[in-house]
Amino acid sequence: MSLIAERPGPGVARPYRFPTVTRRTVAGGEVVAAHLPGQNLAVALLLLDAGAGREPLGREGLGGVLAKAVEEGTAQRDATAYALAIEALGTELVIGLDWDSFQVSVQVPVDRLSAAVELLAEAVRTPRLDPADILRVRDDEATALRMDWANPGPRADAVLRADLYGVDTRHGRPMYGDPGSVAGLEVDDVRVFHSEWFLRPGTLVVAGDLERIDLDALGAAAFAGAGGGPAPQEGPLPVTVRAGRRILLVDRPGSVQSTLRLGHPSPHRAHPDHVPTTLAGTVLGGAFTSRLNHLIREVHGYTYGIRGDFATSRRFGRFAVASGVQTAVTAPALVETVGEITRTRLTGVTEEELAVARSWRAGQLSVELQSPRAIASALTTLVVHGLPDDYHARLRESLLSADVEQVSAAAAAHLHPEALTLVVEGDAAIIRDELVATGLGEVVDATL
Repeated sequence: MSLIAERPGPGVARPYRFPTVTRRTVAGGEVVAAHLPGQNLAVALLLLDAGAGREPLGREGLGGVLAKAVEEGTAQRDATAYALAIEALGTELVIGLDWDSFQVSVQVPVDRLSAAVELLAEAVRTPRLDPADILRVRDDEATALRMDWANPGPRADAVLRADLYGVDTRHGRPMYGDPGSVAGLEVDDVRVFHSEWFLRPGTLVVAGDLERIDLDALGAAAFAGAGGGPAPQEGPLPVTVRAGRRILLVDRPGSVQSTLRLGHPSPHRAHPDHVPTTLAGTVLGGAFTSRLNHLIREVHGYTYGIRGDFATSRRFGRFAVASGVQTAVTAPALVETVGEITRTRLTGVTEEELAVARSWRAGQLSVELQSPRAIASALTTLVVHGLPDDYHARLRESLLSADVEQVSAAAAAHLHPEALTLVVEGDAAIIRDELVATGLGEVVDATL
């Protein structure tokens, strides 16, 4: 006897209402806040335009080193005294770095928020940056990267990024740098980067019960001692796709698995097609129920999982597919993956597939945007990408109202299977001839 079950259909997306957004200028900086009535916890997040994209070419990894160095004491307190002060408030600094921003946040009961913001600003504006601390943090970060790069994946990711954007651009190199770039950082590199980008006011993001929060006082504390005005902005990069595919082979002798990374450039985050493009990516490879996961995992059994979606930043984006397959099935897995991307571009999506994607994406809003920290993170999206204040309030309806024609048109416009860069990290001696035989593109040995 066999038991056959049908895949459950999409549920009804729960209603969701994003809180009203408040903006004001304080002490030369901007405060962006969301009112959460009755919420006893509050989040304050200092958003600086000091992301990885600001790092000088050849000095990749500065932001990661600074992220650790700001917790090594300040001009007013050594590391132990600072740690005791922040812990006494029942909180910690949470530091994040991406291409567009450097973020430092605290989450505390509302009545401790002012003191926590003062300590946050102390760490960001006046870190001790002792040479011995910087060098120790640098060496720790370089060691961690060497360990990470010993695994499959990071080299393939770096090769793909370099091919899509050019190794002579900052965004054509890894966001956190590589073992060599981090190991080569000097004390002055870190200090100069801090002085250039961390003393600008930035934006203070606040999520909490605003009836119990003095936003002007918080802004004054966050922006005290800051100056220099807003950071200069550059516009989005043009989406330039290559003529024809090619396979970049990263040799990993003796590997029993091949790591696959496929991709091409795509539009930036604020592009008007963001919602339908996101849904097209969800249908193709962005969920467990996706076409790629069904084909490569469930039908062929080539992998435990495969994912493909559109990743975006303020200036650029990319469509990318990532998976790991057994060496013996490297070539057919690559052929099937390219074929499914091609089919999605040519034929679009079905109403049944789109209904699942819409329900899942819209339902996520009801689940994810509940805590003060999640609301603060959503506010940073508005600031970084210049989106309207009602963006999140309208996002659920935008997802649910996207139809097959819109999503299929986005797939046709923003998927470029004929221009994919196909990176394969595996045992070249075993897989090279099979890759050549696929006819997917010229096979080239990749170097970093």
